Amino acid sequence: MFFDIGPLELIALIILAVLIFGPDKLPKVIQDAARFIRKVREFSDSAKEDIRTELGPDFKDFEFEDLNPKTFARKHLLDKDELGLKEIRNGFDFSKEMAEVGDVTQTRDTAGGVDSAPSSGGSDLLRKRDKPERDDRPPFDSDAT
Repeated sequence: MFFDIGPLELIALIILAVLIFGPDKLPKVIQDAARFIRKVREFSDSAKEDIRTELGPDFKDFEFEDLNPKTFARKHLLDKDELGLKEIRNGFDFSKEMAEVGDVTQTRDTAGGVDSAPSSGGSDLLRKRDKPERDDRPPFDSDAT
């Protein structure tokens, strides 16, 4: 109800109110403020009732909180699964896919051996060579220089 007002801030507001209005007028100001808040609540409640009666029996369960975009989206899109959103949301499980990729790479390393030569007979491109050959120069990229 106090919208993130701490106890020290509340005490400071009370002291400020006493200093501004004085101890004589402060009870009258509090009564006027309470009366104003009560009238605003009554006005808003009667306006809500008028809107509900004007909408008719089709909107009997209509709530004004549903007009908030967050609650509207949550109620109509996320709670109901007519569009298959839960399936789409669960389809983005990257941890499961990364675990599968890790399993595949580990089985490949243990099956062929990391240090052993591949069975195809070609050179292993991932393995670092001990000594570079004489004619084996790195590629030259003229755009990079």
